[in-house]
Amino acid sequence: MTAKHAPGPPGHFFLGSLPDARRDPIGLFLGARQQYGDLVRFRFGPMTAHLVASPAGVNQVLAENNKSYGKKTRGFDQLRLILGNGLLTAEGELWKRQRRIAQPAFHRQRIASFAQTMVRASEECAARWEKTTGFVDAHEEMMRLTLQIVGETLLGANVAGDSETVRRALDFLLPLANDRMTRPFLLPLSLPTRRNRRFREALRELDAVIVGVIARRRQEGDKGDLISLLMQSRDAETGEAMTDAQLRDEAMTIFLAGHETTANALTFALMLLSLHPGPARTLREELARVLGGRSPSVEDLPQLRYTKMIVEETMRLYPPAWIIARSVSVGDEIDGCEIPAGSIVFVSPLVLHRHPRLWENPEAFDPERFAPERAQSLPKGAYFPFGGGPRQCIGNGFAMMEAQLVLATLLQRFRLDLLPGHATVLEPSITLRPKHGMPMEIRRGY
Repeated sequence: MTAKHAPGPPGHFFLGSLPDARRDPIGLFLGARQQYGDLVRFRFGPMTAHLVASPAGVNQVLAENNKSYGKKTRGFDQLRLILGNGLLTAEGELWKRQRRIAQPAFHRQRIASFAQTMVRASEECAARWEKTTGFVDAHEEMMRLTLQIVGETLLGANVAGDSETVRRALDFLLPLANDRMTRPFLLPLSLPTRRNRRFREALRELDAVIVGVIARRRQEGDKGDLISLLMQSRDAETGEAMTDAQLRDEAMTIFLAGHETTANALTFALMLLSLHPGPARTLREELARVLGGRSPSVEDLPQLRYTKMIVEETMRLYPPAWIIARSVSVGDEIDGCEIPAGSIVFVSPLVLHRHPRLWENPEAFDPERFAPERAQSLPKGAYFPFGGGPRQCIGNGFAMMEAQLVLATLLQRFRLDLLPGHATVLEPSITLRPKHGMPMEIRRGY
């Protein structure tokens, strides 16, 4: 029996669903799943794409048949302009080699050794807040904090002084890359347009920070961080060390992915706790019971169960990596429908995480969903904020520990209240960000 085509929106006669994807991609994918089911066929100009919105389908794409799904997509092409060929964007043997080299740096024991630095950076943030009055942009604050943490723990450098440079560059580069993903026609970045000149300037600013880190590490020697490990590693077959260009790509990937995504998750967690006093009260009670006013440590994490549930539920509703694209290198079949070679497949944590068949009252904020007895009933592929399969985010353990320790440190001392009347608008760029920041008032104590 020949596989059939999946249903989907007809879209514009020439552009298909591309205008809708540019205008409101979240609304497009959520609405399409609701109208057409768990496998939706789209046309984006001349390209065929499918949204896979069932746990079994997600598991097939990311894990069981992952070799048929690669990263030759326009989205990854745009990311490579910024990140180069690091762990996130590399494929094939290059990816395997880089992953093997980087894996020891993310071993559980090595990550645990970073906890003290994470807490100290959070306490420095708290000390700054003690002198703050009025409203702050919580997103900007979390970006600054996670940048300091990733700099000191993974890159072995204090980059706090570069936070404004990094923020300004990312605020331009990420939306630009996202815009280029969905444009019907792309102008070469070599053309001397105002936008292209700003792109090169922003990339130079980021490169200066990263290249500076690498240069200092060569001078100062091994500090036990990831950059030191990458510098010392040799290819098992050739004995060659990584070039400065390869080091730059890996450092840039770690630098951006290691703070942008966690900052977004922490920002949305603070927003949700402000809007939901019940979970916020339960969190405060846990922090008081477990910590009693002292700073948290890695040994406290098993007892900070509700804190972890807050992070997990936040990433259910607002997954930082909200959509994952794959190119189909070998034709496949999902749910009896053809997935042709040369097409694109999307799996979206945001869509699966709000699927009413998988989650009761899916739009509600309910950290108790992740109580062990309830979480165990979830099918594989229903919850995947860090991706899945062999390409699952290498830093997932790092990110979870960081988010728990930051929340535990800050929310013992402060309550953050969302600016009255502020409407949070999502910006579904490369990551899921709050479009207009997150204005919140810092209140000491409770």
